Formats: sequence, C-alpha cells, structure tokens
Amino acid sequence: MFVLLDREMTVTTDEIYAAYNVVEKLIDQENFSEAAEGLEKIIAEDETFVLARLALARVYTKTGQHLEAIKHGEMACELEPTDPFNFTALSVTYQRAWAGTQENVFISKAEDAMARAQMLQRS
Repeated sequence: MFVLLDREMTVTTDEIYAAYNVVEKLIDQENFSEAAEGLEKIIAEDETFVLARLALARVYTKTGQHLEAIKHGEMACELEPTDPFNFTALSVTYQRAWAGTQENVFISKAEDAMARAQMLQRS
C-alpha cells in the first residue's frame, strides 16, 4: 500500500523526491491507479513539482484519461516554460489524446507544442 505524507507538517524536498521515487516504481509495475493517487498527493504538497505533473500526464494517458493528462502536461509547461522537454512531452500527450479520441484539435496542439520545443532548443 502506498502512503504518502499523511501528517500535518512541512514536507521537505527530500521527502517529496522519495515519494516520487516510490510512485515511479508503481508506474513501472503498471499500477496506475495507486500511482495516480500518490502523484496527486505529491501535487497537493507541492503543486509546482513538475516531475509529478509529467508523470501524471503519462499515467492518465495510459489509462485513457486524456483531458486529465493534458491538464497536467500543460501545467508542467506553465511551471517551466523554457524547458523544451516539457513541450515535447506535451506534444506526445496531445498525439496520444488524438489517437484515443480522434479529435482533430489535438493534432494542431501537438504540432504547436513540438514547434515550441524546437524553438526553445534553438535558443
């Protein structure tokens, strides 16, 4: 069972990273429900923790929750708007949302995110 930070006190960065490492193992084991729960708890402690946002985008994509995946991918880009990796990951999230829904709006958003990533890599 996954328990994370179930106490009322300030959580350290080391504790957040330790919890994230546990969640990554859950993802590797394809235990997506528990992983999502753990990641949501991490974000409740630190909503700016970009790795958790990216991992949630991955987990929600794998479980077909494309709008939730996009929400977290977009938030990662808002939190770190100069990191090309975040925009590349968001592009992939949009592509998979299109594959899962066939909604064409996701194709243009995927292209825009990839263009942004490429622009950031050049600067």
